[in-house]
Amino acid sequence: MQTLKNTEQYRRCLVLAGGGFRFGCYLGVHAAAEDCGRAPDLLLASCGGAIAAAVIAGLPDAQARRDWLASPEMYAYLRGIAPVPGMSPVRVLVGAARRWLARAAAPRAVDLFRDHLFALPPTMPLPLTAADAGCPPALAIVGGQLLYGADAVGSARGTRQLFAQVLFCPERAAALLEGMPAPAADPRWSGGAIASALRVECAMPIADAVRVSIADMFYFPVHVWAGRSYTGGVIDLFPIELAQRLAREVLMERKIPFNRWLALPALRTVFGIDGAARLRHVHVQHADAWFDTRDAVRALRGSGIGKRIFWRRQRIGLAVPDKHAAYAAQVRAQWEYGYRKGMLAFGARGA
Repeated sequence: MQTLKNTEQYRRCLVLAGGGFRFGCYLGVHAAAEDCGRAPDLLLASCGGAIAAAVIAGLPDAQARRDWLASPEMYAYLRGIAPVPGMSPVRVLVGAARRWLARAAAPRAVDLFRDHLFALPPTMPLPLTAADAGCPPALAIVGGQLLYGADAVGSARGTRQLFAQVLFCPERAAALLEGMPAPAADPRWSGGAIASALRVECAMPIADAVRVSIADMFYFPVHVWAGRSYTGGVIDLFPIELAQRLAREVLMERKIPFNRWLALPALRTVFGIDGAARLRHVHVQHADAWFDTRDAVRALRGSGIGKRIFWRRQRIGLAVPDKHAAYAAQVRAQWEYGYRKGMLAFGARGA
């Protein structure tokens, strides 16, 4: 007997849009959604939000999730993110200046294989889904597939498509998205470097999908799986159209604008995307609730991990606290910030 596809929409989708190392914020937002009777049955994640999503799906309650993120194992993993030898501050700044000066949309195939700041430890300490986790939310994780190999680096794009937007998801989500165009390829913000059709991948393990999604260009190298090369969820950091297609109710983040000196030129040079136009479009779309994190940089100053330049030693590094206790305090501050934002957004009404 043939099994019919389940094409019933999910009840509620929480979008975890990433952006930096503030994973604890999303755990707090999710805890607020639970406490307000609006727990999602689908987590749609990109970039660093994919780490939070995997932790939420793998553990049974808010305290266990926060403890995992603050654990010595996760701290050791973050401390193990090492700068690539030879990647000096001068080289980084020259590259950023060239991208800022360039105005064309993805004129060439960029070297995402070797041109990156940091190397990731081989194994990320993500939890397996616990037997007592009840009915964990489904995970859908955004990434980008390279449509060119290392031998094509530096070649002129012409009219070629260099990337495809991919969603790593269960078969139910794949069925709901069948025939959908890739939001990242919309000509209102895309210069034609991204394939028009959205791709779905149901077989990739969660750990690999998370590793793909966090692989922001120029930060981390591509991830290879099944002979294909993938880059980060930054290809579509705000996948509101996917959320609307997948669920009856959407809980979405209102984000600070992209950095005009670094992020916007990088998106334009690599993917051919006008990030400002994309974000403006997202913010005028319908969502059933918006949690507003536009003040996160100010509110969490000193409570996040970020890039740091060591001029005397002429190297780039990550500002991870020297002591585990200080890192755990950062996670707690992030969680509390996210919980407050979630309560403001979700607390007005129940399920």
